Amino acid sequence: MPVFDRLIRDVTLATMTGGGAPYGLIEHGAVGITDGRISFAGPVSNIPGEAITAETQVESHPGHLLTPGLIDCHTHLVFAGNRANEFEARLTGVSYADIAKAGGGIKASVTATRAANEDELVALALPRLMRLKAGGVTTVEIKSGYGLTLEDELKMLRAAIRLEEETGVTVLTTLLAAHAIPPEYADRADAYVDHICAEIIPAAAEIADAVDAYCETIAFSPEQVKRIFAHAIAEGMDVKLHADQLSNLEGGALAAEYGALSADHLEYLSDAGVAAMAEAGTVAVLLPGAFYNLREKALPPVEKLRAAGVPMAVATDMNPGTSPVADLALMPHMACTLFGLTPEEALAGITLNAARALGIEDDRGSIEEGKAADLCLYPVSHPRDLVYWIGGVKPVKVIKDGEDF
Repeated sequence: MPVFDRLIRDVTLATMTGGGAPYGLIEHGAVGITDGRISFAGPVSNIPGEAITAETQVESHPGHLLTPGLIDCHTHLVFAGNRANEFEARLTGVSYADIAKAGGGIKASVTATRAANEDELVALALPRLMRLKAGGVTTVEIKSGYGLTLEDELKMLRAAIRLEEETGVTVLTTLLAAHAIPPEYADRADAYVDHICAEIIPAAAEIADAVDAYCETIAFSPEQVKRIFAHAIAEGMDVKLHADQLSNLEGGALAAEYGALSADHLEYLSDAGVAAMAEAGTVAVLLPGAFYNLREKALPPVEKLRAAGVPMAVATDMNPGTSPVADLALMPHMACTLFGLTPEEALAGITLNAARALGIEDDRGSIEEGKAADLCLYPVSHPRDLVYWIGGVKPVKVIKDGEDF
């Protein structure tokens, strides 16, 4: 047993390890940390005495809950511009699809984001990420997708990487050049897909962890997405998909066919898509913020996903148009009340299953020996309290790689 640099004891642990007690709950628990990683997690009675020295920082927090650091596995937080006018228009009955066809939606954010330089994008995104950090987020995924040119997509990805340097939050980057068809390629979607495959993906392979696409009637067809995925995989990149949000194009099954880390949204996911995702191990990422803001009616098939054993993650989908929310702690409550998740599923959705959706479950997302010591300490005694309160409960302490964050 390695010597502890830090020992947090007399807490309730929501380890989120799965199996056994709900939430992986350990009452009267403790976590030992060595070199920024978890070297012990278990009951206080099992703490090895030889692991504690005079140099060990020991702290006791009776009546508090310790969880893994939170993970927001789907965001678009690098952007410029404001789309409050679209929110107002939707309240008068204009649909999201009609707004997009009229030049709004993603294209409106593209215009503003192209006009901003990298420094400006970092400055605009920094307060958004700091809000997530204050709520306990220690890892975040950030997509491009508001540039839609080689230069502007790379600019967004570089800005995302700089945000990790600015905040200390672990950032995973996703290339989403296939977010919308840019004006330069109006009525030439296949030509733009050619450009993504031949130019943008190879150039982004060094700075993007994954490739995403928006498979929808107002965006890219399944055939076009397949070409993009084939090129991404050839570059050694993971893939994920905006799937079955506004219609059923069998996006869930397509994502599974290519071994995608996740398929996201899924309001119109078919039974075949559920089965394919279960077989492939593709995570279902549920985005209640967008569902709520768009006042959608079709619900993702949570009961079928549950029955099939598909892991369900929950994320903010933070973006300027359909989910302008920078509070991951709110999402579990919304996922329970809107989609029917249990509190345990919802909390797993922003910890362990969010890590699975990013392919980092071996390193983060649960309180287990060997994993990064990313932790949140809350002034409650049971994890259900985090989901019960609308807006969640703010942590009194966040730890990143073993250090106060």
